[in-house]
Amino acid sequence: MTRPLRLATATLTATAALLLTSCGSDEKPSGDDDKIAGAEQGEAKKSPPPSEPAEAAAERPEIELPSDLTYKFEWAKTGDKDKDAVLADREQAIKSIDMAIAEHEPSHKAMRFYYEGDAAANAQRYIKAYVKADARTTGAYRYYAPTVTTDGGTAALTYCEDQSKVYDKYLKKDKVDKGPATKNSYVLYAAKLTRNDAGVWVTRELHATRGSDKCQP
Repeated sequence: MTRPLRLATATLTATAALLLTSCGSDEKPSGDDDKIAGAEQGEAKKSPPPSEPAEAAAERPEIELPSDLTYKFEWAKTGDKDKDAVLADREQAIKSIDMAIAEHEPSHKAMRFYYEGDAAANAQRYIKAYVKADARTTGAYRYYAPTVTTDGGTAALTYCEDQSKVYDKYLKKDKVDKGPATKNSYVLYAAKLTRNDAGVWVTRELHATRGSDKCQP
């Protein structure tokens, strides 16, 4: 699929989406003429918190998303408390990025709750690109094939993301940029997480391999 927006990044390390760099589009970001203030972003919907939070004491932010953006996580519970907590917090971290994009808040508190270090800095730059282009994401994400390992307060997680039904929506023109799915619509992610003092598994590093053979349908 083609994406008119592009980020000038050498590696895909920002978030679960990274649509702005996908599918080899040669087009540049839209200019200021494509922007308007207060553009319609769709009816917000609330995302349920993880079914089993890592720590009851941690007050996780409520995630609210546009009604035209959905997620399907095809990763079953492992039966291991820490591993299931890693998966649950990573789900919310993924959604927090699209919430920040929809609300045009690059330093959104929900994003900062789930991201630290390099991952937070990259996520903020990624969100800013959408804000500059007056755009957001729309469609249906699918996540699958997770592998998680834990070692005390650290964890490593790999998983696949299906972007074949996710698109960039330009708010001024209320235009959705759609195109056919390609090999690059499927992305392999590798995340490093740490458990903070509140018991939340925060993402500190996130790397992506677009078009990975491991994620192809």
